[in-house]
Amino acid sequence: MTGTDVQKEAEDSGPSGYAAARLRLLTEETRSGPPRRAALADLTDEWLTGLFAAGAEGLRGISLVAVGGYGRGELSPRSDLDLLLLHDGGDTKAVATLADRLWYPVWDLGLDLDHSVRTPAEARKTAGEDLKVQLGLLDARHIAGDLGLTASLRTAVLADWRNQAPKRLPELQELCAERAERQGELQYLLEPDLKEARGGLRDATALRAVAASWLADAPREGLADARRRLLDVRDALHLATGRATDRLALQEQDQVAAELGLLDADTLLRQVYEAARLVSYASDVTWREVGRVLRSRAVRPRLRAMLGGGKPVGERSPLAEGVVEQDGEVVLARAARPERDPVLPLRAAAAAAQAGLPLSLHAVRRLAATVRPLPAPWPAEAREQLVTLLGSGRPTIEVWEALEAEGLITRLLPDWERVRCRPQRNAVHLWTVDRHLIETAVQASEFTRRVSRPDLLLVAALLHDIGKGWPGDHSVAGEIIAKDVAARIGFDRHDVTVVATLVRHHLLLIDTATRRDLEDPATVRSVAEAVGSQGTLELLHALTEADALATGPAAWSSWRGSLVADLVKRVSAVLAGDAPDDPEEAAPTAEQERLALEAAATGSPVLSLRAQTEPPAGQEPSGDPEPLGVELLIAVPDQPGVLPAVAGVLAMHRLTVRTAELRSLHLPDGVDGSVLLLDWRVAAEYGSLPQAARLRSDLVRALDGSLDIAGRLAERDAAYPRRRGVVAPAARVSVHPAASRLATVIEVRSQDAPGLLFRIGRALEDASVRVRSAHVSTLGANAVDAFYVTGPEGAPLPGDEAASVARKLEETLRG
Repeated sequence: MTGTDVQKEAEDSGPSGYAAARLRLLTEETRSGPPRRAALADLTDEWLTGLFAAGAEGLRGISLVAVGGYGRGELSPRSDLDLLLLHDGGDTKAVATLADRLWYPVWDLGLDLDHSVRTPAEARKTAGEDLKVQLGLLDARHIAGDLGLTASLRTAVLADWRNQAPKRLPELQELCAERAERQGELQYLLEPDLKEARGGLRDATALRAVAASWLADAPREGLADARRRLLDVRDALHLATGRATDRLALQEQDQVAAELGLLDADTLLRQVYEAARLVSYASDVTWREVGRVLRSRAVRPRLRAMLGGGKPVGERSPLAEGVVEQDGEVVLARAARPERDPVLPLRAAAAAAQAGLPLSLHAVRRLAATVRPLPAPWPAEAREQLVTLLGSGRPTIEVWEALEAEGLITRLLPDWERVRCRPQRNAVHLWTVDRHLIETAVQASEFTRRVSRPDLLLVAALLHDIGKGWPGDHSVAGEIIAKDVAARIGFDRHDVTVVATLVRHHLLLIDTATRRDLEDPATVRSVAEAVGSQGTLELLHALTEADALATGPAAWSSWRGSLVADLVKRVSAVLAGDAPDDPEEAAPTAEQERLALEAAATGSPVLSLRAQTEPPAGQEPSGDPEPLGVELLIAVPDQPGVLPAVAGVLAMHRLTVRTAELRSLHLPDGVDGSVLLLDWRVAAEYGSLPQAARLRSDLVRALDGSLDIAGRLAERDAAYPRRRGVVAPAARVSVHPAASRLATVIEVRSQDAPGLLFRIGRALEDASVRVRSAHVSTLGANAVDAFYVTGPEGAPLPGDEAASVARKLEETLRG
């Protein structure tokens, strides 16, 4: 059926015919995108024209006007209809009757309707009071009735908008900023609102309004295509859900991708991000231009110069060779020759970032159009300018985005294309891969005084996740890419090796510090062997912190910093030639020895609670100290069941375990018995910490069997059932036989939950293994815990026995 046939069916059959024709149009596989939106608008026009003609017979001075998205002729499958019934103020009773004959058929079909009945004067008055109404009227389109009435309103509204632009545009900019604050940036969200988020359809409409003001205009190249892509995704979302929604939820992304003929949900998100990034960049440029124009209108240049209010417009201040500042932007000098100066893009970018100024759109486009490629390897100046750009802190981001918008980044670094706009389906990550890399460089710029080679730190920060665009382990793939890139930008062989090592092992310190026994010499030696030198260790320490800080708030804390700093200190000692102490021979502190002697004398648990606020080793204290949690020291006469007993008591008291260490202490000569020392960091889930005496009392009962921890935890879970949510992946338990020569390392990855450590400890106890130490790490909703276990005689478990223990533990956690 052709579009004409569909419209004829709607005309002939009334509302039911319109509904059938609408359904047929939306299910046509041969028509989608702009043609379908336009056809749906035409079909709706024909139907409403028929309704208007039937109800307005004999009436004069009245018209039906489409506004907003419908006015632009862009109807998505579940879009609401924005309609204005415009009249000259004549027979108001007849107008009201006509309105009912228009609105009720729309409601009867279940369509959303945004409607109003106004005279031209009322419409203009309302628009003057309500910016959203005025924006809608800018897209007013005549449907039926008195064409002259509609045309005069359009002319008046556009004139009002242009006359009031100096006042209304700052209001519009503020409205956009407030919406962005509420909804976030479309180009980074895993479940974005296609309309309201920054870079979405609302911003694209705002750019049309700015252009209509004649005050400034948006960069038009690619903007229409970006807007079309966002509308296409919204169409597919409406069809997939059957609802008028703009939020692209995770559970609908695969279906929306299929509707659009895309490979998968990641491909869908990447296209959405690319479109949003273009709209966001166009918005930045446009609002900057609006501000410039309004400032120049507010104070005449000559008067401003006379009053000493600043430099006259047009004055240029040199920033670097071929680069100047003009009117708050970085532009190319008149004598600049990009076609002869391949370093100019990096020099201009570095100068802009150092000055904290934006790169002018005209300058970036001229560079993109004329500059020659850099030779390989790069000249030293190009490498130095890249390092300067990366080390400029927060201004780097805006400058980098300007270069990327015109394709200059992928020309400088071709491997960037694979990570550009690549989503990260991990709630811990705030950014896409490419933005995370720039954020890491920004964070690393704060640490350049801590390392002897800040250039290597900044380049490694830029490249550390570059392998995420390739199959397999991104660290392994990234090492290969980093070698190539570092050599191409002109580093010597030694420096290339260091950068590649940093990329290959950028997760080594944080993973080892939070999941391995730092008292085990094998752990420290393995890190030392991977790192190789003190200089690389220093760089890796700074990169680790920068990477975590750029990931998100859940990825770094003073506690994690203290663990990494402790590991770095131990590895540094090994690299300096000092062997790490054997964990069985590590001397206890005075406090630990006091508790151990008291536990041996009394035959019962002894504990102490102490707040930890000291900064990690090697870090300067900053402002108010951030609590690392509370140190819980427990000394217990050696006996079975200590780990599950302690973990269970803490779970009962709603204490979260951040890290846990358990080891046996050698008592002084003449003191009989053996004592287990538990050195844990805990924090209250909510409320205040329990009294130490209460914890000790419950621990005594747990160890003698008179306290049913499992029963108490089960009762609490039954009393407070958990809300339904996303189903978490099943727990995974693995054995790492080479991680220690003194014990078998069993690693548990699971959804974090109250009592998890108690269940793990009891399962290990049931398997008749001894836990030498436990290392608990919680990242968001995920727990990654490592347990160093031995058999009853104190030796590592045989391979088959270790596998059996891991299998049973996994079954317990999945049950």
